[in-house]
Amino acid sequence: MNWLIDRVAAFASKPAPTGDLRCTQIQCGSGLARESARKFTTTLGALLIALITTTTLAAEPELRVQARVQPASPMVGSVVELQLDILTDTWFTDAPTLPDLKLPGALVVPPDGHAEHLNQTADGKSLSGMRYRYLITPNLAQNFDIPALTVQAKPGQATTELSAQTQPLHFTTTQPPGFKPGEPVLVAQGLRFTQNLIKPQTALKAGDSITRELTLQADGALAMSLPTPASTDVSGLSRYPKNPQVTSLDDGRGHFTGGQRIDSVTYRIDREGHYTLPAIELKWWDAGSQQSRTAQVPAVEFDAVANSTYKPVFSIAEDLKKLGRQQSLHLSRSVLGLLALLLGVALLVWFARPFIHRAYLDWQAKRRARHAAWLESADYAWQQIPAQIEGQPPQLSALYLWTRRSGKGLQLTGLGPRLQTLLRACYSREPTGDQALRQFGKSLTTLHSQSEQNKESVAPALLPLNPVREKDL
Repeated sequence: MNWLIDRVAAFASKPAPTGDLRCTQIQCGSGLARESARKFTTTLGALLIALITTTTLAAEPELRVQARVQPASPMVGSVVELQLDILTDTWFTDAPTLPDLKLPGALVVPPDGHAEHLNQTADGKSLSGMRYRYLITPNLAQNFDIPALTVQAKPGQATTELSAQTQPLHFTTTQPPGFKPGEPVLVAQGLRFTQNLIKPQTALKAGDSITRELTLQADGALAMSLPTPASTDVSGLSRYPKNPQVTSLDDGRGHFTGGQRIDSVTYRIDREGHYTLPAIELKWWDAGSQQSRTAQVPAVEFDAVANSTYKPVFSIAEDLKKLGRQQSLHLSRSVLGLLALLLGVALLVWFARPFIHRAYLDWQAKRRARHAAWLESADYAWQQIPAQIEGQPPQLSALYLWTRRSGKGLQLTGLGPRLQTLLRACYSREPTGDQALRQFGKSLTTLHSQSEQNKESVAPALLPLNPVREKDL
């Protein structure tokens, strides 16, 4: 700024230009003043450009991401936290876009949307942001490599969406003592394993059902990583397991605390007797005391009496055993014979396709020919007569067409007295065609029967198209 002040003072100490300011071309005034004015304008423009550029660069916010793994050396079956911190020097206008993470040999649960707010100071800047947690449960004792994760977000005052990347991470898992390689491992801070029996209030009898419900709660363990309790078949009982209910546990504010798994098995009593559902043990690793422990639910014993009204459910397996191998072999031969027959029919139809298609086309052609012949027949014309007589206005074209096609010619007077009466009523000086048409319609059956009895042709009513003189005959 000092050099700018010096230039302004030097410009002010020089004499002012003289002359008429209204002149389009400067012909007068001091040359020194004009030169200083040009230099001042150039300097002022450069200063304004520098200030605008500096302001623009300063307005662009910063986006930082940091990642860390806790604990650094976990055990198989434990929960590993991948903490992802997203920071900026302004604020976030929307939730950031988090990357997907998949690790072979481990179960990964992405963040559920809850985040921990952060405030940090780095490189003399005040940063604020959010911390997201990926929960990882390794199932194998091996080395795990987490690649660089790319986060996209749009902080306040940013012109476009910004992206930042974390550094690749690495951790190694070990097998807890007392567990064999490949054996399912449950690592928890605390564990509760209980059972509940659901049965009728009355004494058990054949046909009744009893449900054994096992509830497993583990602190600090993922619900999806909880093992399935062992369940065995009991002679005389039919076992029907249900789908497990797997849920996550929290502290009521959305923070993860553990997992819960509820397994239900229903046993149907097939016959009377004394039954025992065996005890179930669950081996797990106590992360607090760093030692192996065993949780157990006791065995369940009950008696069932006979039930005269109960009929055992139809068992396909037992009936197949009774049929024996010979019946199974006979059934197999019957099925193979049926399959061979179906295959032969399919091949026959495949090779006969051209002949079938040609026969279908011939049938269609014959059908169209029969229909065309029917339309040109006298019977078709006869069927049109009643509709034309009852129409408005009535017509006699179908009657003329019938007489021509039946070989009667066009002279209608020779077909009977009723037709002669009709023609006189229609074409006389005082026509009474409507009444005559109604009477004629009632006598159509008589007219048709009379025409069938009279097989002689009626002479045509019109002269021949090409008359021939008698002497030429």
